[in-house]
Amino acid sequence: MPETSGAESADQYATLPSAMRICFRDFGDKAAPAILLIAGMGEDLTFWTDSFFASLVGRGFRVVAIDNRDVGRSTFVAAPPPALWRQLAARPRGDAYTLADMAQDAVGVLDCLGISRAHLVGRSMGGMIAQTVAAATPERVLSLTSLYSTTGSKKVGQPALSTLRLLAAPPATTKRAAVRAHVRLTRHIAGTGYPIDDATEAAVAARGWDRCAGDQAAGVARQIQAIQRSGDRTAQLRSITAPTLVINGDRDLLVAPSGGEATVKAIRSAQHVVIPGMGHHLPEALIGPVTQYISQHADRVGEGGDHVRIS
Repeated sequence: MPETSGAESADQYATLPSAMRICFRDFGDKAAPAILLIAGMGEDLTFWTDSFFASLVGRGFRVVAIDNRDVGRSTFVAAPPPALWRQLAARPRGDAYTLADMAQDAVGVLDCLGISRAHLVGRSMGGMIAQTVAAATPERVLSLTSLYSTTGSKKVGQPALSTLRLLAAPPATTKRAAVRAHVRLTRHIAGTGYPIDDATEAAVAARGWDRCAGDQAAGVARQIQAIQRSGDRTAQLRSITAPTLVINGDRDLLVAPSGGEATVKAIRSAQHVVIPGMGHHLPEALIGPVTQYISQHADRVGEGGDHVRIS
């Protein structure tokens, strides 16, 4: 059974056999089809935003969102983070966990809630985790939506040099610095068609800082090496049988659009939606369209169709 936090009743916890304690929130009618949301690297569950949750609940879904390990209020692992040279050389430590371990965390939350099958929606690194769940435990997956993510191949989905320069900055050590860094990076990667609202993004970053239960920079470093240790997952993606929808923008400077194209090529019968002007960000203006795509996809699967047809 999940544990509920007395400090904030919306946060619940699943303690897994691996000893990971994963924080999650559970919205909507418990009898409705379940959607599991998996956020990206360094993002806690609140990065999906209240309006995103409300839009999916309003479309008739139960929505479960998780803090991945090493972010938010979930377990921060005890292993030291990789040194910068290891990250730059893609040489993970021997004790590094993998995307497969993070996928088991996600499935563990479904177990805790007694959810046998769910629609998976993951963004960026969360898309990689969702892909891994769909490949490793197909019996738990009704459908898969992979949002601005990639396959792990070094030939596709690579960040722009301008983005790498921003990511190479020393990690923030104060809330104010973390907020400024988030706004600066998000402004850079958000795409040409959807300028960010600085105040909104500052509030998102401030909330994420306040919810962080461990060393934020160390957690991100360990998540980076989880991606690196997992390597090229293209062959694994070819085994996915769940109806799959891939969504990305054409102006992504963090995960190049070639990552989405490669994901579609790897997963049989996957459908692809490319949103003009969108980057590596889900602004308020796109919550309606993106949740509609997700809903159409999930509803089509629920009706017994192979996959969604989007006009």
